[in-house]
Amino acid sequence: MISCHTLGPVAMSLDGGPAPPELLWRKHLALLVYLSRSPRGRTREHLVGLLWPDKPEAAARHSLNEAIRVLRRYLGDQSVDTGGGQVRLMPGTVRLDVDQLDELARSGAWAAAANLIAGEFLEGFAVPGASGFEDWLTSERSAVRQRSVDVLIQYAEELIRGGQSGEAAAIAVRALGLEPRSESALRVAMRSLVLAGDRAGALERYEAFCVSLKEEMGATPDSGTAALAERIRSERSVRPVVSQANDRNDERPPLVGREVELSKLVDSAAAAWRDRRAGAILIQGDSGIGKTRLMDELLARLRLDGVSVAAVRAVESDLKEEGSGILAIARGGLLRAAGIAAAPPRSIAAFSAVLPEWADRFPKRYSQGDSMSLARALSEVARAACDEQPLAIAVDDAHWLDQSSLLALMALLRDLATAPVVLVLSAEFHPERIELDELRTRIGRDTQGLALRLTPLDSAELRALARHMLPRFSDIEIERVVRRVATDSAGLPLLAVELLRAVALGLDLRGTPGAWPEPLRTLDQTLPGDLPDTVSAAIRIAFRRLTPRAQKALAAASVLGDRVRLEALMSAVGIDRTEAAQALDELEWQRWLVCDTQGYTFVARIVRQVIARDMLTPGQRQRMKAVAQNPTS
Repeated sequence: MISCHTLGPVAMSLDGGPAPPELLWRKHLALLVYLSRSPRGRTREHLVGLLWPDKPEAAARHSLNEAIRVLRRYLGDQSVDTGGGQVRLMPGTVRLDVDQLDELARSGAWAAAANLIAGEFLEGFAVPGASGFEDWLTSERSAVRQRSVDVLIQYAEELIRGGQSGEAAAIAVRALGLEPRSESALRVAMRSLVLAGDRAGALERYEAFCVSLKEEMGATPDSGTAALAERIRSERSVRPVVSQANDRNDERPPLVGREVELSKLVDSAAAAWRDRRAGAILIQGDSGIGKTRLMDELLARLRLDGVSVAAVRAVESDLKEEGSGILAIARGGLLRAAGIAAAPPRSIAAFSAVLPEWADRFPKRYSQGDSMSLARALSEVARAACDEQPLAIAVDDAHWLDQSSLLALMALLRDLATAPVVLVLSAEFHPERIELDELRTRIGRDTQGLALRLTPLDSAELRALARHMLPRFSDIEIERVVRRVATDSAGLPLLAVELLRAVALGLDLRGTPGAWPEPLRTLDQTLPGDLPDTVSAAIRIAFRRLTPRAQKALAAASVLGDRVRLEALMSAVGIDRTEAAQALDELEWQRWLVCDTQGYTFVARIVRQVIARDMLTPGQRQRMKAVAQNPTS
């Protein structure tokens, strides 16, 4: 059998070995590929006119017969049918990669299909003087190019759904290389670049596309592409302007072991918009298991898809403040949602009375009828937002929400049962919350949605993470590291990532006796002194790789409470607003802290405890607290 690679520079093999020179002669190769793409066959007259139009008829027919003889010589006499005045290759005689591309695409095997695409169809190939063949080749290239771009886009979308945004960006850029004017490829490239943390790169792609489209066609991108660019511009960027080092250890690690979960979350949210039916998503697991990262990945995709997102993070002190969760949601994105101005005046008045941000946006005083409870106001404002565009309300660490706020969210699901809204909650199992337990039992029964319980990474997933973060390690070295990391991190992604980063920088993983964490204890129930020495060392190494201002800010944040505001950090560290903002952006990018409208919190409390214990003296802790509490003293 002949195998012919046509997606890129042409290459051919015969029964697994090199193709003989005769088969690679330009017109012999052209005839072979053309007949392979014409399963019903072609008449001799058509083939003569296609490939030998400049020769006298007798000479042209002789050339065709000679080409057929060469094909029969290497394919077998029965492989070329010339009966009835037509020439046809028998099925199974020649295998073209472009045919494989079609088969794989039909079955949805996007990764395998994308791997076949090495360039244009018959890239660089031509038959001078054969205008008919050149016309066919031009048409075929256009069709194959479009099919290849579609395959690459589908594969990039699949990678995005699995959390592999960096890889998706590279695939989308390949699609743009094939078809620079493909807005579908551009949109996928922009989305994947943003999700990979390169917001500036996404906007640069868009601006370059606009210039090129204007110069070549006098046109502008369509409304969907322009709207995506506008959403990207409005996204808050936290990537530091200056990176301390330019290596793989400064990259965000891939979402290893959570690809299936992320895809399920995206599909569950999409079902709420599609069916116009309220949905709930509950993500549960121990601290450090990856709940916050998974929620962030989901919300980033929703924002890029045009969903209004109101996202907050609860802390332990919120548990005692009635209604604090409702007010945080009202500040945390709901105020910016399109359509809320159409909410009942009483609901706007309820928030304006207690939140200066709402009073500033809605300066008109509403006094129609009786006052409205915050819980009812939340449902009414959310309903108005949903009438304009889909809405997601997200609460990270929802186990710390006050009871009235949790009950208000449950009531919202009931009141907006036929609206395109999804409630996204992440929570630990301790402290136990009856409201969350009830929600979990309702999901899939009388509430549309998804309940996920995250588990530690297994050996295969840790191995995949190690291969990404330790590319120079041999297979044997990877296995040794994975065994040690599995023990010392207990499979928690947060700690596994820090250990692997530290290993890349030279940390020697020493043996740690005994199981960790202790049975029936969570990460947040573990004291810093109970951690394996290697984990504490890895956290300290990562801390020292931060810029000096980020180190100071992180150390201050570790002693200033569950949630820290920018102004408190400025006072405690003694830096101006610009320096503080740059330090916090670096800490957010490196996944030490997360931010919402109320302030900054540590991704995991155990990391905060290690920093406070190991990176500050008792006197420094005391002075920072005093300055933050009395900034003018």
